Amino acid sequence: MKIKKGDNVKVTVGKDKGKTGKVSQVFIKQNKVVVEGLNIRFKHMKPKKQNEQGQRIEFSAPLDASNVMIIDPKSSKVSRIGYKTIESGEKIRISKKSGESI
Repeated sequence: MKIKKGDNVKVTVGKDKGKTGKVSQVFIKQNKVVVEGLNIRFKHMKPKKQNEQGQRIEFSAPLDASNVMIIDPKSSKVSRIGYKTIESGEKIRISKKSGESI
């Protein structure tokens, strides 16, 4: 998967289309990412004890990685990700739009 934790991404499909956020969690095997503050869901919790109240917990649900695109650090527009090897033999991620390293 080319998207990693901490990347700034923009949602391209769905109810949050056009919104941007930071990737907080990546699920490689399921090909999903969790973006902070986007794809909000609610979980209803019943009270467990006698005097406790029920709750409605808000959380960010995972999105499919194909539905988000990385934001180019140079131009602040969406871009695809490529790879490039530098002289030391290290493989780095680059933005296809500007050639800038991510």
